[in-house]
Amino acid sequence: MTDDLHERLRRTRRVPTPWRDDRARGVAGTFLDELLDRWANAYDWGVHERRIDELPWTTVKAGGSELRVIHSRTEDPGAPVVVLLHGWPDSVLRFERVLPLLGDMHVVVPALPGFPFAPPLTMGGMSANRIAGILADALDELGYARYTLSGGDVGGIVAEILAGEHPDRVAALHLTNVAAARVATADPATLPADAAAYLGQVAQWRRTEAGFLAEQSTRPNTLATALGDSPAGLAAWIVEKLEAWSGESAFTPDEILTWVTAYWVTGTIGTSFATYTEPAVLPGRVGTPTVLSAFADDIIPAPRSYAEAFLNIRDFVEHPAGGHFAAWEQPEAYADDLRRAVKLGDESVPTSS
Repeated sequence: MTDDLHERLRRTRRVPTPWRDDRARGVAGTFLDELLDRWANAYDWGVHERRIDELPWTTVKAGGSELRVIHSRTEDPGAPVVVLLHGWPDSVLRFERVLPLLGDMHVVVPALPGFPFAPPLTMGGMSANRIAGILADALDELGYARYTLSGGDVGGIVAEILAGEHPDRVAALHLTNVAAARVATADPATLPADAAAYLGQVAQWRRTEAGFLAEQSTRPNTLATALGDSPAGLAAWIVEKLEAWSGESAFTPDEILTWVTAYWVTGTIGTSFATYTEPAVLPGRVGTPTVLSAFADDIIPAPRSYAEAFLNIRDFVEHPAGGHFAAWEQPEAYADDLRRAVKLGDESVPTSS
């Protein structure tokens, strides 16, 4: 696999554009050239592959399929259970820096179906709703009846669905954003002024930044062919988002290459579009106690008033640094907010009468 990758990289055909280093037009050409050169000649995937393989992986049969998860147990059987849910265009690697900070908890990090490190996805219909069902079954198989869900992006959507469908199991939520699809059902006439204004900001962002959403949701086969055959194309597609959605200097070149290589070696860029092509059916307002972490460099962070229209926000924490991949960028802050949610879950445990 790596020999083929190196050969493809060395034969990359770069075509000129008039906007080569204009980041408003996509990934900067000079930076991409440097990254591709490193990928072909200096980057060692084997070092990172061994580290990833050494994580405590297990496979759980659930929902008629298999779910591969990182599963770390602490010695205390009564310790809190937290489930960390990644998004796109990343993977379980989003949480590598948080895992060492949660040693006093039972931690489950699923490789979401269709994404890197998950079993191959060979069937359609893998919506966020179906993933939520598979995850619920998997956690039951692992022996966890109650847990806190934490994540954002696709993982946040799965968390909202699971909390809505199984309020008895989900003790608390820790989210970094409100499910993006909520804007379609939000009525500005019923929202506070700042929340209604937020809908306008989202609309503007979609007009200028969301071309990838349209392509991934409507023409996944076309896009998968291009990105699955060209490592340079795959890198350009993913790196643009890693840079635009995170704070300054969030990734070193080798860290970027590791996240991109995870998609290349597993051949999952096409299947990672599944939750874009299969629309999610979101629950109404979710009553689960929720901590929302708003990181300044994320994609248009929502105001508290907007989040409260859909979620039971018990704590709204604004951070001056960190972005879409906050668990990677600001692991200590992320872990602190997660612990706030766990505490909320402990306080909300039903008591027998």
